[in-house]
Amino acid sequence: MTHELKNIVQAHEAAKKEGIKTVLVTVVALEGSSYRRPGVRMLLLENGKMVGAVSGGCVEKEVLRQAESVFASGIPKVMTYDGRYRLGCEGILYILLEPFSPSTAFLDAFWQTIGSRRPFKIISAFQKQYGERETIGSLFHFDDNAIGVRNNFGKLPEHTEHFEQTMQPCFKMAIIGAEHDAVQLCSYATMMGWEVTVVVDPREEKTISDFPGATEFVQEEGGSLQLNVDHETAIVLMTHSFAKDLQYLMALKDVDPAYFGLLGPASRREKLFDALLERHPDLSEEFLTGIHGPAGLDIGAETPQEIAISVLSEILAVINQKRPIRLKEKEGKIHT
Repeated sequence: MTHELKNIVQAHEAAKKEGIKTVLVTVVALEGSSYRRPGVRMLLLENGKMVGAVSGGCVEKEVLRQAESVFASGIPKVMTYDGRYRLGCEGILYILLEPFSPSTAFLDAFWQTIGSRRPFKIISAFQKQYGERETIGSLFHFDDNAIGVRNNFGKLPEHTEHFEQTMQPCFKMAIIGAEHDAVQLCSYATMMGWEVTVVVDPREEKTISDFPGATEFVQEEGGSLQLNVDHETAIVLMTHSFAKDLQYLMALKDVDPAYFGLLGPASRREKLFDALLERHPDLSEEFLTGIHGPAGLDIGAETPQEIAISVLSEILAVINQKRPIRLKEKEGKIHT
C-alpha cells in the first residue's frame, strides 16, 4: 500500500500548487467483507477528482458526497457505508475523512523515509459513529517523529478507537535482462505499483526509454554488478544467455531478497548451478534452494505478457506466504 500513499502525496503536492484543497480518506474499520481491507486510502480533490480507490467502485461516489462538509468546514468526520443493503460488498465500512494539509516537515520526513526505504507507522483516531469531530485524525510516525496530516493535529485523543498500520518500503523489482519479455515484466510490475530497476549488459543497445515505467536503469556486466537488495526486493534473472546468467548469479550470490527467480527450464537451471558451484564450492545451500527456477506458476503461459503474469503471481504467493489455489476452493474469507 505504500506505493498508493506515494501517489496520494504526489497528487496533493500538485493540487497545492494550484490552490486546490485535498481530503485524505482512510478505511479504518470493517465489519463483514469488503473489496479492500482497513488501511486502504484515497485522496479527494475539491474539484471532484479522485486519486486511488477504497473499494471496487461502489463506495467512492458516497465518499465524495460526504467529503463536501469536510472541504467546507475543515473538520474531520467518520462516515459509514453499509454494503448489506446495497449491491456491493456485504460489510460495513467505517471511513475517516480528514483535511490533508501536511506541513513542510511532514513532506520532508515522508520523502526522506521513502527514499531511504525505511518503514513507518500510521495511527488514526476515530469513533465508530457517524459525525464530525475535531479530535479525530491521523498521525504519521517517522522513526520517533510523529506528525499529523494537518497542521493543528499533533496528538491522538485517548478516548477513541485507534487504527494502527505499519507501512513497509515500496516493493522493488530488479529485472536483469533486455529482451521483449523483460519489457513486459517491467510494464506489468509498474502497473502493480512496484519500483522497477532494469539491469542490462552494456553491449545491449537499450536505454531506460525501452522499459516504460522503470525507475532505475543500470548498465553493468555481471562481474561488476552491485545492487541494493533488501527483504522488500524481488530479482528476476532473464538474460536468455547462459554465460550472462552465470556472471550475474556469481555477482548476486550473497544477496537475500524476498524472491529470486530464474527464467528457463529446469535442465538449464541445473547446469547453471553446477557451473556456479564449480567456481564457488562454498556457496550456501540456502542460496540455491531459495532460487525459483523456472520462475512463475504453471498457468499455461506462452506469450511474454502471460509469462509476466505467471512470474508476478508466484512472487505475490511467495511474499505473502500463500500456497496458490483457486479461490472457489478456499474455505472461509478471501482475505485473512
